Amino acid sequence: MRPADPAPVSLLSVALRCRCPRCGEGRLFDGLLAVTPRCARCGLDLRAEDAGDGPAVLVMFVLGALVVAGALVVEIVFTPPLWVHVVLWTPVTIVGGIALLRPLKAIFIAQQYRHRALGSGPAAP
Repeated sequence: MRPADPAPVSLLSVALRCRCPRCGEGRLFDGLLAVTPRCARCGLDLRAEDAGDGPAVLVMFVLGALVVAGALVVEIVFTPPLWVHVVLWTPVTIVGGIALLRPLKAIFIAQQYRHRALGSGPAAP
């Protein structure tokens, strides 16, 4: 008999904490975006993980819209020189991209686990 899987972990918890989609405790990433091969807590094999380009595309759409809208507002309200836009929006884009990419990649991996795309998803009820 197979042991019962733990209760499903909240997607929000997995995303914000970047933790294992099965147990919610083990670290999901080994570095900035490199996924750990196996969860240190529950042993979930994450080598088959492939979030693809989904998280990056989503970050580009969301962050791109926010940065362009912000740049337009700053331009219309303050009319600064071009160098101000470069100094202001370059770090916002870089930091925002890194801050959004990890949680979005964690959500994609958790969804793959929940829908058995990793090959070791939760057991059917």
